[in-house]
Amino acid sequence: MSKLKIVFVTGTRADYGKLKSLMKLCDADESLETHIYVTGMHLLPEYGFTFNDILADGYKNIKAPINAVFADKMDENIATTILQFSSYVREINPSLIVIHGDRTDPLAASIVGVLNNVRVAHIEGGEVTGTVDEFLRHAISKLSSLHFVANNESKFRLIQLGEREDAIHVIGSPDIDIMLSNKLPSLDDVKSRNGIYYRDYAILIYHPVTTSSDLAREVKQVVTAVKESKRNYIVIYPNNDHGSDLIRRQLDALRTTENFTFFKSVPFEDFIVLLKHCEFIIGNSSAGIREACVYGVPAIDIGSRQNKRYELNILKNIQHTNEHSVKILECIHKINEYRHTSVYFGEGKSAELFLTIVKRFIESKHDIQKVFVEMDVTMASIKNFMNEVCF
Repeated sequence: MSKLKIVFVTGTRADYGKLKSLMKLCDADESLETHIYVTGMHLLPEYGFTFNDILADGYKNIKAPINAVFADKMDENIATTILQFSSYVREINPSLIVIHGDRTDPLAASIVGVLNNVRVAHIEGGEVTGTVDEFLRHAISKLSSLHFVANNESKFRLIQLGEREDAIHVIGSPDIDIMLSNKLPSLDDVKSRNGIYYRDYAILIYHPVTTSSDLAREVKQVVTAVKESKRNYIVIYPNNDHGSDLIRRQLDALRTTENFTFFKSVPFEDFIVLLKHCEFIIGNSSAGIREACVYGVPAIDIGSRQNKRYELNILKNIQHTNEHSVKILECIHKINEYRHTSVYFGEGKSAELFLTIVKRFIESKHDIQKVFVEMDVTMASIKNFMNEVCF
């Protein structure tokens, strides 16, 4: 009997952290032939060439495109990924393509899947944010046949998008499986391996908001605030979206100050250990929303990038502010009031749920053709649905 063939697509350090627990479990399953396709930001030296981190994890089948050129032109990156990934899909003929999130790499992979009659599974769709990712995420969901979401709120949004309810599965955020495991390295080992000598520290990650018309001023306000706070910071450079070069240049002005240590990238397990033990995380990374609450780490969310991704009355570890140095400093001074944990994004059991559902889905031979599911949008039906799920 031939094995079920599945390919995971990863283009950034962030989505790899989300997919890793799923990849590991599928790769170890003898009934599956698991392939890992590595693209995008992983292949850029200026972002740490994180392809090496994936190689070090020892998967059986890893593929990266040869001579692919990626830059900060997001539309060109989509075209490049489509060309490279299309050839790969025709070569291995998978039963399912698994993608995560809301960036150009999963959009390209989902387009290839649909146009080659390969079903697509989307991890963590149905969410809302305040940047170009919002457009991409919902487009990817409409190109996908199977959905794995973090919570019932996301499930409800996919139903609003016309997706079949029986194709949407709430499994939580898969990276929490690793966060709550007993196999993480010690803080001392992580600090030693990465040359970090602070006892106390915060984490700064600030990504470009591609729809912003005032990015230079916004970054300057963040830089001013963290410098004036007189605290120690681990600074992780932004992703490769348009505007990242501007952010890197402004951050580099802090290099002459001893209390800032810079990284192009940090391996996922090392990052979550550092997160677990930090004083707070600041910036506009989803890590401040999704991962920080698992450990009860205070988070200062700046600007519009994570807009509408959370409710402050649910995730009580978060303070939100705009890009104004005085307001940011006020948040820093209050961090000890925001040490609250939450299981809103899952309890660390995502991988097992995912594997069971995926195997059942592949074996069922669902029709590749999707049908838009009309929703009864009367207030009564919405109230009934809201009563059945827990937000």
